Amino acid sequence: MKYIKINIKFVLTLGSCFLSLIVNAQQLEVFIDEALTNNPEIQKFELQYKRASEKVNEVNTIPNTEFGVGYFVSEPETRTGAQRFKVSAKQMLPWFGTVTSRENYVSSLADAKYENIVIAKRKLMASVSQSYYNLYDNKAKQEVLTENIKLLETYETLALTSVEVGKASAVDVLRLQMRQNEMQQLKDVLQQQFLAEQTNFNNLLNRENDVTVNVVDELAIPSENFEINTENLALHPELLKYDKLYQSIEQSELLNQKESSPMIGFGLDYINVDERPDLDFSDNGKDIVMPMVSVSIPIFNNKYKSQTKQNELQQQEITAQKQERLNSLETLLDKAINERISARISYATQTKNFKQAKDAEDILIKSYETGTIDFNDVLDIQELQLKFQMNQIESVKTYYVQTTIINYLTQQ
Repeated sequence: MKYIKINIKFVLTLGSCFLSLIVNAQQLEVFIDEALTNNPEIQKFELQYKRASEKVNEVNTIPNTEFGVGYFVSEPETRTGAQRFKVSAKQMLPWFGTVTSRENYVSSLADAKYENIVIAKRKLMASVSQSYYNLYDNKAKQEVLTENIKLLETYETLALTSVEVGKASAVDVLRLQMRQNEMQQLKDVLQQQFLAEQTNFNNLLNRENDVTVNVVDELAIPSENFEINTENLALHPELLKYDKLYQSIEQSELLNQKESSPMIGFGLDYINVDERPDLDFSDNGKDIVMPMVSVSIPIFNNKYKSQTKQNELQQQEITAQKQERLNSLETLLDKAINERISARISYATQTKNFKQAKDAEDILIKSYETGTIDFNDVLDIQELQLKFQMNQIESVKTYYVQTTIINYLTQQ
């Protein structure tokens, strides 16, 4: 029967942990969705992407049509009459495929801008999660301090009783009271830090600073870590952005080659001619219409050669930047994985230490029942208990913060 009771208790405890994790995940997901919808930084990047996409329509054009009107102040005489004025129209056309190359280049730049949105959303999700866990850490520590203050009040009552019967001094009571004052001070400081972190959290969600943020009451470290697919790091948007930039340089070079090609122009000149009054013939006063074809050839093309060289150098620069960023992300991921393992180890150690401190506390209480108690030992044990409890909470926060970093780097 005892064995069954222990297992039932274990199952209930385990179920409580899982329920806590589920509630935490659901609550945090709601906050993240709100942040993604309202955060002005995300909106900024989305507008930049829309503006870059709209630029495709801007480059989908050909050079302006040229119109000209000229009046002959000194009218030149021709066989058919005097020329009075001239009207001309001319249209230059870029080489075949140039406009398409421009569109492709601008579209590739827009694709690179889109990666900024993906990166910003990932960073925002990580920031909201980390701020949430900071709030949990602060709230949990305040609750621990409240419990310890109540515990010290109980010890103070015992000390007063011992003073009355001559088994303790007033100094023991004062020490317990001073310790309570220190804890109350720590709690008050934490409350102010909570308000500051709450403001940060609300700003991430783009809402009023004084909106109360409710966090989960308890978080537990899962018994097993989820699997980490480190290969996903190669597909991180911070790295994909460099690929998009590299592709945009390729499109820039294709455009450069097209723009180094000749341009073809088509035009028409019309010259108004007056009739000659002293003659009568079939072409008298006949106007002049002259179709034209022109070619613009970039004979001095050092500009385009230089642009090609610049594109090559820029591609090399982007490749180096991508490798540098990949190295940084790999370091960050490895650090997060190891720190999360350390947090699990620390939590287990602090849990063991706290249990032993509680056992020591029980021994002291039993000593009081037999008529002897050392309140210096009471303070020492209480201080150790507080330290272990605070470290437990810190380990839980560290575990989840590092998990947030791992998710940022490896989620798809």
